[in-house]
Amino acid sequence: MSNMVIQPSNEQLDAIKKEYAHASVSKLAPGMIFAAVLPDVRVSMYKSGKVMFQGSGAVREAEKWEAARSSGTYETPTRSSLLPEGFAMKSVLGSDETGTGDFFGPITVAACYISRDQIALAQELGCKDSKQLNDTLIRKIAPDIKAAFPHSILVLPMDKYNKATDKKWSQGKIKALLHNQALKHVLRKMAPKKPEAILIDQFAEKGIYYRHIAEELEIIREDVYFATKAEGLHVSVAAASILARYAFLEEMDTLSESTGVMIPKGAGAKVDEVAARIIQKKGVDYLRTITKAHFANTQKAVKLAGVKK
Repeated sequence: MSNMVIQPSNEQLDAIKKEYAHASVSKLAPGMIFAAVLPDVRVSMYKSGKVMFQGSGAVREAEKWEAARSSGTYETPTRSSLLPEGFAMKSVLGSDETGTGDFFGPITVAACYISRDQIALAQELGCKDSKQLNDTLIRKIAPDIKAAFPHSILVLPMDKYNKATDKKWSQGKIKALLHNQALKHVLRKMAPKKPEAILIDQFAEKGIYYRHIAEELEIIREDVYFATKAEGLHVSVAAASILARYAFLEEMDTLSESTGVMIPKGAGAKVDEVAARIIQKKGVDYLRTITKAHFANTQKAVKLAGVKK
């Protein structure tokens, strides 16, 4: 599990509290003045003025606020107001990812292009943020989206993910590389036609995103925008979120079949229990092939299984 600590200004501390207020918790440890729990990161603010981010999303969130501090911006770094007027009705190539906070299974990234004359069709097909849809609906909707719109879906094999994190690559870097690759795939399918804009569901500040992929031979830069909660700003990102989630569900189905165990999502106690059972049946080395090995769940599962790592 990643840990990141930053020392924001007093003004930025207030902005952090406001940003995570929806996920705040009332029970605080000694010396703590604020805490919030998101799906993949815990935010802890201390009397000393330091803020700690813990979890698989720690680097993403910490980098966002560090970038804001360096630029002198003390609000959430990316705002929908930065998008051109009428953006929701433009022809846009959007991208999104899922699986980053799940111990089992890969990270999946999808990009999808929806032209202005197909926005109504996308809405009719049910394109909205995948978090607002249950798995059954996603499985039903995704094949129609795949058939209707130019898209690319990337699934990062677990061995490649674990090799990358062994090299101390952050999830932010891994995701940036995947987003750039997925966007390239769709642009090649569309050529010579080009989108009016590209919208990436933001997981890192723009400058950090491009630093992550600086060594790539081909980097997508033209008319690229970044926004948090981008699935609500253009239907192309909503479609991409569904495709990414669909691919993740398919991979989880495959894992359940190959292990003979129903593989749970997330990174909670149930995940630890299932991982321990898999260790007892197939060993720690096998567990690494189907999980994000750097998560704290690995050590918890080994302890529960009663074996030496």
